[in-house]
Amino acid sequence: MTEIITDWRIRDFAPGEDAAEAMSGAGDGWIAASAPGDTYLALIAVGRLAHPYASRNEAAAAWVREREWWWHAVVELAPAQPGETVELVFDGLDTFADIFIDGELIGSADNMFRSWRFDLGGVAAGRHDIAVRFHPTALMTGDAPLPTWPVFADRVSRSRRTAMRKAQFGWGWDWGPDLPTVGIWQPVRVERRTGAVVRSVNFSTLAIAPDAARVRVDVELSEPADASIELLDPEGVTVARGVLVGRTIELTVPDPQLWWTADLGAQPLYTLVVQVTGAPDYSRRVGIRTIAIDQSPDPDEPGTTFFRFMLNGVPIFAKGACWVPASSFVGAIPDASYLDLLELAVGANMNMIRVWGGGLYEPDIFYDECDRLGLLVWQDFMFACAPYPDDDPAFVENIRAEVTEQVTRLRHHACLALWCGNNENQAMQFFTDLKDGKATPLAGLAYYDELIPDVLARLDPETPYWPGSPWGGPSPNSMRGGDVHNWTVWHGIPLVPDKDAVGAFETAPEGVTFTRYAEDMARFVSEFGLQGAADIGTLRRWMAAEDLTLGNTGFVERIKDEADKATAMMIPVTGLPASLEQWVDFTQLAQAEGLKFGIEHYRRRKPHCSGALIWQHNDCWPCVSWSLVDYDGVAKPSWHATARAFAPVLASFRREGDAVELWITNDTLAPLRDVATVELARLAGGAEWRERVTLDVAANRSECVWRGTVADAADCILTVRSAAGGFPANRLLLAAVKDLALDPDPALSVSFAEADDGQHVTVTAERYALAVRLRSDDPALRFSDSHFDLAGGERRTAIVTHREGKAIDRDAIEVSCWNQAGT
Repeated sequence: MTEIITDWRIRDFAPGEDAAEAMSGAGDGWIAASAPGDTYLALIAVGRLAHPYASRNEAAAAWVREREWWWHAVVELAPAQPGETVELVFDGLDTFADIFIDGELIGSADNMFRSWRFDLGGVAAGRHDIAVRFHPTALMTGDAPLPTWPVFADRVSRSRRTAMRKAQFGWGWDWGPDLPTVGIWQPVRVERRTGAVVRSVNFSTLAIAPDAARVRVDVELSEPADASIELLDPEGVTVARGVLVGRTIELTVPDPQLWWTADLGAQPLYTLVVQVTGAPDYSRRVGIRTIAIDQSPDPDEPGTTFFRFMLNGVPIFAKGACWVPASSFVGAIPDASYLDLLELAVGANMNMIRVWGGGLYEPDIFYDECDRLGLLVWQDFMFACAPYPDDDPAFVENIRAEVTEQVTRLRHHACLALWCGNNENQAMQFFTDLKDGKATPLAGLAYYDELIPDVLARLDPETPYWPGSPWGGPSPNSMRGGDVHNWTVWHGIPLVPDKDAVGAFETAPEGVTFTRYAEDMARFVSEFGLQGAADIGTLRRWMAAEDLTLGNTGFVERIKDEADKATAMMIPVTGLPASLEQWVDFTQLAQAEGLKFGIEHYRRRKPHCSGALIWQHNDCWPCVSWSLVDYDGVAKPSWHATARAFAPVLASFRREGDAVELWITNDTLAPLRDVATVELARLAGGAEWRERVTLDVAANRSECVWRGTVADAADCILTVRSAAGGFPANRLLLAAVKDLALDPDPALSVSFAEADDGQHVTVTAERYALAVRLRSDDPALRFSDSHFDLAGGERRTAIVTHREGKAIDRDAIEVSCWNQAGT
């Protein structure tokens, strides 16, 4: 039996202040809070704190981290039964906490990423006070020097983030605010049991044959007991069963229904049931699939190796993005946010999400939804952009317990494709050593090379492990093997081929331009991206009206990276804006065009390149960042451009000088037979020429299907369309967006029609319209299509739905295009 404790009150004290009355919740100044919950939001609710996301309020919240916070609740304990174990369980305490029952200390916590159990067997029945004291992190990490790199030395020294097991992004990042959280961020419960219960289960697919699959089930019990296993197929029919001997059993499943990513097939989920005598049944949803990484030599590019995921024995191209926490206030992220953001990922034709190592091991609902939706998960362990101390045995064992718990919790998921040791640590040490001209051991390397592999070998040997991201090849971030973070674009880092990617940052158009993606010969790109503003409606909802001007301090504070890089990015594409509204439009268009260019390049290189994960999918607050979806859930133009570039079949142009190639990239498991029409279209109407190309492209292949010659032109574009609808239409601009000979009034017309699946919005243009945009100030509206081109006389219909299923207000929908915004 379990009793969830949700109702709490919180109060702050100065560190060291006499807080004896906090043990019983006495005195004034207490405010309501919920668990899981967030201290900042509780303060906002009673007017003690202005929302840190609004206006210029981020810095005004700094006092929160300096206080000692007490959380208090009352629990009524029933009498314990003979042989019954009663425990107080905290699934997450953020971060340094002491736990008291009726004023008596029963234990402490020092890791946000672990659960904590405290025995209540000696506590009498009746009413009891539970109090949790959270210490300011600044008082709990000592003052001993920490290992640092010069580039981050000041930030690490101020926050001491590497000396604590806490979400690293909370201390500020180049896209996120400085709002370190504190409090009970995961559920709390009183847990009662008599006899053995199931602690965890792992489900592994060992082999798949045409008529059967061999699977293994590993069960961890709280104490030795008899247990049986039953596996039910997606229709609820029992397909395998057995009696557990020890902790492991192997089963044969006839005619297995395989789990695939969303782009390749269905996601059938079986139900695994563990039955323990005298205990409730324990069940988990599992999928039958195998996952591996192919690192064999690439015969067509000597000196390189593949880095490609093999799903059910099939090499796939990983199309996706990196995930950051959905809010800085991590204890108060609603389930609906996870559902919405992950459905947006699948809607953009993604098949993989990378959980970045500076954030969180996400809650169960995240991985459950990835199982359901067909999204593979690249899971970082929570280490990012820093050397981590490894000379304190207690700290090392704390990390071992964290890794053990998280692997145990997540290992059964069908979506889990990779465990990764960290984000950028080996690579940044390598580049630091290169700059300094000497080799320095990476503090924390033992975590990635010894501790984590040891835990995985014991608990999850079937899931691939990768020591860091980027890593592999002759050096970290090598284009010759492993995965790469491409920040040659945006950060303007020069390419030095014999050193892979090093040099000084160059904030200039020629340094940050997205056309430099064409230089990238990587095997797998696990980070690349360009910044674009949040939707103008999102900015208006969160910013003061007087701050919505270019160069204003309040607006610049929304850009945690250098604003000059956005300027350098826009200059060759759109030119410079004259207003903040134009700045939003210009950065969004440049971001969309840049990601389109990069994705198309990477996908044409298949199989030599086998993955493109965009930095980043989502935001933790309303800002200017690399995200495809802003904090309010509004999909940027880049989301729509990505959806087309990630389509299962892609037609794309590669141009070098006047020479042009048309490539078809077919990620499906069936051959593509179609006819493509290639046309040099005049922006004013009509065509210079048109050519039909018969297509017969094998499954899971990328190949050049046509070659031609096309000169630069401001009044024409090159287009390709499918006769059978086998791929989305695409185009190649023959001049920069700012130089195109577009009519400033393409005469857009819009019509609406109600339908069962939503509001249909049909847009027609009399003259060529570039980047037609459908948007709304209502962030709950979802547009099936936007950021598309229309030739003169062409029409396109988008379906508009409401995130919460509400009726659509036609007047809330705006339709525009670049011809108008760019003038």
